Amino acid sequence: MTARFRSARRVPAALCALVVLAVAGLFLYDLAAVRAHRPGMRWRRELAHQLERHTPADLAVLLVGGALAVAGAVLVVLAVTPGLRRLLPMRCDDAAVRAGLDRKAAAQVLRDRAMEVSGVRSVRVSAGRRRVAVRAASHFRELDDVRADLDEVLAVGIEELGLARPLEPRVRVNRAAGGKA
Repeated sequence: MTARFRSARRVPAALCALVVLAVAGLFLYDLAAVRAHRPGMRWRRELAHQLERHTPADLAVLLVGGALAVAGAVLVVLAVTPGLRRLLPMRCDDAAVRAGLDRKAAAQVLRDRAMEVSGVRSVRVSAGRRRVAVRAASHFRELDDVRADLDEVLAVGIEELGLARPLEPRVRVNRAAGGKA
């Protein structure tokens, strides 16, 4: 089974790694200087004096803390979301080649196939990652016959899409407004 496509997040990951590396290096250098009986860096002493004067209830401290929390939440969301969910992985015999089909394109292909069924007046198709929902309106044939034909046409259409994980069709057929009862 082909894995889902994931968006490349090289720039945010590289920027985050560089910032963390720079801050960690700065703190490590300052710690080594203090352990070598030298005075700490001036920015660290100034930061310690600022922390003595400002409490966690100060507006500036709250704003900086909130900004850091939002930045952290954004990084966590970027890390756990797969991205590119609109692409459905396709079967491929060659391991070096990866192919994907847009969900809207798959829905459009299946909609066109469903419109060819006799008795179908209109069709709405939406493709998800695992299922495809089909809502059809029939106007002159029996609903069970239309549904059976739609099931058959959609099974062939889904197979022809060549997806790594075939979509499960969910078909609903209703009587079109103004159609034969």
